[in-house]
Amino acid sequence: MKREPVNPTDDAARVLVRQLLGDMRHAALAVIHPDTGAPYVARVGLIWHGTTALTLVSTLSTHTQALLAHPACAVLVGEPGAKGDPLTHPRLTLSAQAAQVDKPAHKDIWLAAVPKAKLYYDFTDFVMFRLAPTGIDLNGGFGKAYRLRADEL
Repeated sequence: MKREPVNPTDDAARVLVRQLLGDMRHAALAVIHPDTGAPYVARVGLIWHGTTALTLVSTLSTHTQALLAHPACAVLVGEPGAKGDPLTHPRLTLSAQAAQVDKPAHKDIWLAAVPKAKLYYDFTDFVMFRLAPTGIDLNGGFGKAYRLRADEL
């Protein structure tokens, strides 16, 4: 009998997802390159606020142009610890739809999480996006795979 690699979602998985999202200050953002249609990945600042992620990005960057052209995206969250195999440390992929939001309305929220951003937050080329989750794939380590719907948070 073949074992399903994805476990049923339980409270421990939800707690781990909330911890990883609450702790994040950056992530690898995967988008569709606006010129080539190929996958493209960039590291961006990212915070969790309420039920969505927020990112502050420059319109001069390829990944911002990609989000404007194709709002479907994904982020990889979770850093390996200092010891052990990196693949044993928890991480998640958050699939999302990006939408530009009012940057001034989110300034206090962003600066509370990322104080050094006060140096560039008001630059006119920076815009803010909300990444609304469409699904979450959690890998809590070997044998600890879960797939969560956005409404399971």
